[in-house]
Amino acid sequence: MTPVERPALPLIAARGLRFARNDEPVFGPLDFAVDAGEALLVQGDNGAGKTTLLRVLAGLLRADDGEIDIDGHPAGPARRARAIAYLGHLPGLKADLSALENLNFLCGLHGRRRAQLPENALAIVGLAGYEDALARQLSAGQKKRLSLARLWMSPAPLWLLDEPYANLDLEGIELVNRMVQAHLREGGATLVTTHGAYAAPPVRTRMLVMEKRGLELREQIA
Repeated sequence: MTPVERPALPLIAARGLRFARNDEPVFGPLDFAVDAGEALLVQGDNGAGKTTLLRVLAGLLRADDGEIDIDGHPAGPARRARAIAYLGHLPGLKADLSALENLNFLCGLHGRRRAQLPENALAIVGLAGYEDALARQLSAGQKKRLSLARLWMSPAPLWLLDEPYANLDLEGIELVNRMVQAHLREGGATLVTTHGAYAAPPVRTRMLVMEKRGLELREQIA
């Protein structure tokens, strides 16, 4: 008898997820799942709850209700730490360490992808030659690129990217798209928030539109 193949579990799934601030609803209840090889583009105006949603998924805020699973298991702190790489509005860098020292420090905390070296990651994001530059000496765009290098080094399969196109020129925007494409080809998944005009990279994509009055989940396969 041929064994029945079980469908692959989503990398992350939310059920009945809800968050309120000062008793005022921010979003939810919300149900969604993101599979390996898929991007979920979260769009909405400022104040619609996009950043809050990603911070809840990352475990930086506690949801008022609902469940989050990663690979079919409850998303506790240890599982989140292994599975999630979060890129927020702040670069998360140590100002008095160099670009290379920052990457080595963060790799020591979170691990790194096999066969990937910090020097190579800096070159990929366009920071070759800036290895010894202090983080505080970098421009806003260069700091974003350094944060992207940290993301590229991460072994986590799930990327949560909050406004990753901010402070980047057109070349930097294309860099983010190439990184997301490569990550999804390797079996990863990503959630990307944006309120700008930039569309998702040309990958398998669904769209979650967040408005201050509610949420709308749209299917958009590109």
